[in-house]
Amino acid sequence: MEPLTDSEIDERLARIDPAWRREGEELVRDLELEDFAQAVARVNAIAAAAERADHHPDLLIHSYRRLRITLSTHSAGGLTDSDFELARTIDAL
Repeated sequence: MEPLTDSEIDERLARIDPAWRREGEELVRDLELEDFAQAVARVNAIAAAAERADHHPDLLIHSYRRLRITLSTHSAGGLTDSDFELARTIDAL
């Protein structure tokens, strides 16, 4: 899978939730949940979706109820369509 070009990334960013942003070669979204239990539940839901997609994000719980989701296709060295597909799936959870 080939990484997307800057213009392709910009085009795809315009079609997903604006809470997602590009940081270098990664797609990032921060969430603030009600409490730690909800943050863990969201991580578990994302993990299940990621397993089904065979595409795995980096997930970080911090400050007990904040979750940072980072997507990138490491094998391609950047962002691919798989990252944007998983972002849409995560948003639908």
